Amino acid sequence: AEHDADPAKTPPGFTPLTQSEIDQRVFDLYDEYCHGRIDRRAFLQLSAAATIGGLAMAQSLLPRYAQAQTISFTDERITARYVSYPSPGGTSGTMRGYLVQPRGTGPFPAVLVIHENRGLNPYIEDVARRAAVAGFLALAPDGLSPVGGYPGNDDDGRALQSGLDQAKLRTDMLNGARWLKAHAASSGKLGVTGFCWGGSTTNFLAAALGAEMAAGVPFYGAATDTAAVPAIRAALLIHYAQNDERINAMWPGFEAALKANAVPHEMHLYPGTQHGFHNNSTPRYDAAAADLAWARTIAFFRQRLA
Repeated sequence: AEHDADPAKTPPGFTPLTQSEIDQRVFDLYDEYCHGRIDRRAFLQLSAAATIGGLAMAQSLLPRYAQAQTISFTDERITARYVSYPSPGGTSGTMRGYLVQPRGTGPFPAVLVIHENRGLNPYIEDVARRAAVAGFLALAPDGLSPVGGYPGNDDDGRALQSGLDQAKLRTDMLNGARWLKAHAASSGKLGVTGFCWGGSTTNFLAAALGAEMAAGVPFYGAATDTAAVPAIRAALLIHYAQNDERINAMWPGFEAALKANAVPHEMHLYPGTQHGFHNNSTPRYDAAAADLAWARTIAFFRQRLA
């Protein structure tokens, strides 16, 4: 009966393992899974074959969003609501996002928070609330809103996002940035941050927006195309995980282009961390690195968006 069990189902009463208990080979397979190169069942099966206890390690890495909430959506320091706005040239012409405003009259410096490759999940909504508590008007667009919105789980979200026209999806993020910058509660100073796909899109927007964007903070995102770097006017604070070979391999070329074009930038590499270390819904989360990276992010935005 044990062999007939569905490996894609987490056993009742399952206790997740901690980061130190998970083999690097399973982390690497999770990265393949998160980026859509293998599906969930393959991730679990390959992890089980990779090492003793690999299935338990893999199951531990699946997100648990209830534990990711650090700020309640009813927190008295903020006002949060879902908004719709036009997005010409995007997937459907209309977008939906999660807008979080600090209490007070404003205006507030604005920060666009861009999700990973699976839509606006609860972790990213929480990040938007964290930004608002720190004093920023935050908008987290849901790139999946034209196809029904984040579906409630990452597997379906990933499939939906990969099926979109990627150029139109990035246009949706561009329109979200401009809508937020022009919002009545915005000071007109715009920062952008994002994670994984959102980190890559942060870099993309730095070039696409030019002088419209004052600061960008990509977390483990793919570098901007070298040919687009001369258009960047924003200052960049770049966060990388140490164990993230694919993304980190892009840094030397990206750094050279940033220097050649006098783009203000600083990069931090966090020792011992995995891609996704800021996401506190899985054991890839590294609390010390995530807290430090977020503190640096807030300080950077306060400096650059003042």
